[in-house]
Amino acid sequence: MPGESSHWFRAKRYGWGWTPCTWQGWAVVAVFLALVAGGVVFLLPSRGHWFFAGYVAALTALLTAVCLAKGESPRWRWGK
Repeated sequence: MPGESSHWFRAKRYGWGWTPCTWQGWAVVAVFLALVAGGVVFLLPSRGHWFFAGYVAALTALLTAVCLAKGESPRWRWGK
């Protein structure tokens, strides 16, 4: 839509990181959480803790890449 920001994630006011600000950003976070929960149910009992830890690390790296691509530029923020 005209006038809409292309950012799905806005930078946090304090600290480093992002917060979803569009439905697309919330959908990405929901998919991330669903995949982690699915890993708890299906991977953790059958593959063990180390495999699950690698799985979550890979998902987190992918989420970070999406936030970097579709969010405001990251930097440490102290407010306002």
